[in-house]
Amino acid sequence: MALNDGLLDVRGLRIGFPGYDGTSVEVVKGIDFSVGTEKVALVGESGSGKSLTARALLGLIPRPAQVSAEHLRLGDSDLLGLSARQWQALRGTRLSLVLQDPKYSLNPVLKVGKQVEEVLVLHTRLGRRERREKVLEMLDAVGLPNPSALYDTYPHELSGGMGQRVMLAAMLINDPRLLIADEPTSALDSHLRDQMLELIMDLVEQRGMGLLLISHDLPLVAKYCDRVLVMYRGQIVDRCHAVELAAASHPYTRTLWSCRPSAASHGQLLPTLSRQLLEEIA
Repeated sequence: MALNDGLLDVRGLRIGFPGYDGTSVEVVKGIDFSVGTEKVALVGESGSGKSLTARALLGLIPRPAQVSAEHLRLGDSDLLGLSARQWQALRGTRLSLVLQDPKYSLNPVLKVGKQVEEVLVLHTRLGRRERREKVLEMLDAVGLPNPSALYDTYPHELSGGMGQRVMLAAMLINDPRLLIADEPTSALDSHLRDQMLELIMDLVEQRGMGLLLISHDLPLVAKYCDRVLVMYRGQIVDRCHAVELAAASHPYTRTLWSCRPSAASHGQLLPTLSRQLLEEIA
C-alpha cells in the first residue's frame, strides 16, 4: 500500500436538502475520511450517499442542497467556500471525475480528439500542435488503437469500452492529483470490467495519484484497492483493508459481501440483515 500523504482530508462532511416543513434533511451525516497516494474504495448500497459525497468533493452539488464540513482540504487548498471560477480552475487540474457511462458524458456532436483536448484548452497555454500531440499520447496511454484515426471519430462510433477509455484519457490528460471514479465499469461486461479496472489502477500508480473508487462490486474492490470505506444511510459505518473484506466483522459489511452475485448462490435466497441491529450499533 502506498503511503497516505494526506492528499485529501475530509472532516465532518454533511449534505442536506430542504424538507417540506422547511427543515434540512441530511443525506450525508458528518463523515470523516482521507485519501493519500493510494486506492480507496467507497462502497455501500444504492442511496447510501456515495455519489453525493464524490460530487461534494468536486463542488458539483446543485442548489438547493447545502454542503458543510468542519474541514475539507485537497493538499494545501481549502475547498470550503470556493467560488465557481475557483472550482473550475481546480477541476481538471488537481481533481478529476470519471462517471459511469460514456454515452452520457461524451458530447455526441464533437469529435473525440476535441473533447479530450478541451481540458488543455481551458487550463494550459499549449499551442494547437502541442495539444494534439499530448492527446494522441494520452489516447495511446489508455490502450486505444490508432490514436490518429480515433482523434477524428465521433463518440457513436466507439464501443462502450473504448468510450470509457476516452473519458479516462480526458480526465487524466492534465495530470490531476486525485481521480474520483464513480462506478466506472458498471456499463461494461465482466471481461471489459477487469480490463478497465486494471488500466485505471496502473495509470494511478504510474502517475503517483490518489484514487477514490465508488463501486458496488466488492470482489473487484478487494482485488484492486488498498482500503475500503463502507457507507450506510449517509454514514461511514466500517473501514478496513480491502484484502480483509471477506473476513469483515461489521454485520453490514458481512452482508454486502455475502450478497455478491456468484454461481454458488444461484437460485438461493440471499442473506438479510436486521436494520434495527444496525441502528443499535450506530
